[in-house]
Amino acid sequence: MTLLDGLTLYLRVAALLLPVVACAAVGSYWAWKKKPFPAEFIAVLAANFATPALVFHTLLSTPLSGQALLQAGAATVLGFALAAAMAAVALRLLKLPVLGLLPAAVLPNAGNLGLPMAQLAFGAEGLAIAVAAFAITSVLQHTVAVWVLSRASPQRTRMPRGILFAVGAAMALRWTGWSLPAPVLDSARLVGSMTVPLMLLSLGYALVTVSHAGLRQGALVGLTRLAVGTASGLLVGVLMGLPPLAAGVMLLQLAMPVAVASYLYADRLTPHGPIAAGAVLVSTLALVLLSPALLWLAGAVRA
Repeated sequence: MTLLDGLTLYLRVAALLLPVVACAAVGSYWAWKKKPFPAEFIAVLAANFATPALVFHTLLSTPLSGQALLQAGAATVLGFALAAAMAAVALRLLKLPVLGLLPAAVLPNAGNLGLPMAQLAFGAEGLAIAVAAFAITSVLQHTVAVWVLSRASPQRTRMPRGILFAVGAAMALRWTGWSLPAPVLDSARLVGSMTVPLMLLSLGYALVTVSHAGLRQGALVGLTRLAVGTASGLLVGVLMGLPPLAAGVMLLQLAMPVAVASYLYADRLTPHGPIAAGAVLVSTLALVLLSPALLWLAGAVRA
């Protein structure tokens, strides 16, 4: 890969990140101006309404067959299991709270970054596999991860039930083959489309107000996410004997930075929101720097 190829790749990755940065910058500007921020309202709106609608629409609208979802799901779940085992050891060695930060260290930003990165690297065929992995990641992010964080909360906060209802309803509709009227799906899509902007606004606000200690600990969590994600992505391809294309896509999905949703739930359910915010920032910046090496490792870039 020539210097010009490397610069072009950096520019394309930066273009993928621009919408994310722009939305988070609005929240940062609001904090910088010291304006009142309705954190509780945004958190409840995102967790109880927007996110369930997003998950419901994603599961119903994905064009992949049940078999494709099952195969991608098996690889994704195995990858997360491996990542969780490695991340738990790393967090304990770093003397950081394991349960409260485990979702941030395990679950990647498979939607905002994973899908466009897969398309950039492998085209439409890679994107189809990534969509299946994203669907499974989204379900785990908003169910299992929230349950883990609720166990880590000193108040034993109850996990939002809207997610469970959305997953159950969507899976029941797919299983029975029933379809919903277009206006209902359009409504779910519109409400769900609020999820990512709301999360990014909260993240941008938190990054301005986060302490130096939170940023320092967040850096450790963010780098742990990239390390265990890359390692688990490589192991999944070997253990499951995936073909090169599928192995490369799974590596990219599992090696993405900390998910913004991990910050939102950590901030809402535990005292570790500032650490999760720092983890999102550091891991995302690190991805920009390391993206050429990651794409080469995934087999998308040839020297």
